[in-house]
Amino acid sequence: MQLPLLSATLVFAVASANRHYARGSTEEWAPGGTDDFRGPCPMMNTLANHGFLPHDGRNITLENAVYALTTALNFNASVATIMWQQAVIANPEPNATFFTLDNLNRHNVLEHDASISRSDEFFGNNHVFNQTVFDTTKTYWQAETLDAQMLANAKVARQVESRAFNPNYTFSTTTEQFSLGELAAPILIFGDITGGTVKSNLVTYFFENERLPTELGWSKQASEITLEQVMTTSKRIADAAVLTTGGTTDTTDSTHSKSRRDLHSGFGF
Repeated sequence: MQLPLLSATLVFAVASANRHYARGSTEEWAPGGTDDFRGPCPMMNTLANHGFLPHDGRNITLENAVYALTTALNFNASVATIMWQQAVIANPEPNATFFTLDNLNRHNVLEHDASISRSDEFFGNNHVFNQTVFDTTKTYWQAETLDAQMLANAKVARQVESRAFNPNYTFSTTTEQFSLGELAAPILIFGDITGGTVKSNLVTYFFENERLPTELGWSKQASEITLEQVMTTSKRIADAAVLTTGGTTDTTDSTHSKSRRDLHSGFGF
């Protein structure tokens, strides 16, 4: 599927609306309560915990999603729009104009097996942070600064473990593109995008607390995160996940090349 060409009118309209939609804070934080929705995506949960998205996890519209992703994380508005367009399909209502964090729990829509921080649906709860699973992930992060190789190693290891022990293991080519985005996200949001690295303590704090790591000195990227950066960083993860060695691979029509054209590539945040 081709990446959509987003009109300047749409982006301008969203940006203009956002000026009147100020809420949320990197300093204020409260976890979800008993009546609040939370889902399998740690960043969406985090944005709700900080109030950039509705704290109850309901009624996530294009307007408030773009506001949250641009204001809290400095994603370009057109990138944020694509991310919302991908997530709204989790709402089973026809022609939905919003989704909830609970909608994201639907198995094999966006949520998938072999998460680096959640258990597979086959084993029970597939959306609440699982410390045991995440501890396994961290064993592949062997330095204070993580690179694409370490992030990819954890991804591949979780897939192998899931396929070995989950009789219902499912991991489609579309899921692969979301998975690449999930592993690219720490670099894009918390790290050095040009260098393709990120501090391990920032990533660990984020996953374990579903909170932006401002108290560790993090601040959002100084420049907007662009679509090209998303695609390039996702490709870094994809290349690092290849287990063959000794020579180059023809990527003329490879999965990695296709990922640049696939709407789903690089947005599993």
